[in-house]
Amino acid sequence: VWAFATAGVHANKLYEAVENEAVQQQLRGFNPQNLSNIVWAFAKAGVRADKLYEMVANETVHRELRGFDPQGLSNMVWAFATA
Repeated sequence: VWAFATAGVHANKLYEAVENEAVQQQLRGFNPQNLSNIVWAFAKAGVRADKLYEMVANETVHRELRGFDPQGLSNMVWAFATA
């Protein structure tokens, strides 16, 4: 979804499918950059994904910000502020 958001392509069914899968899988396999990129993409595209945002926020707190770089954190903060 990052590429679609960057290109400004609206693909609501794709975003819905990605959100559903990420939530269902409870973000398994997501590294810090993945977490940052997914919320950035949803916010940039203007797609509401409250459950996804909540799960990413909780996972980030659970990890105590370990592994996050300044750019990823700033992108994530922007995404939460924008969403």
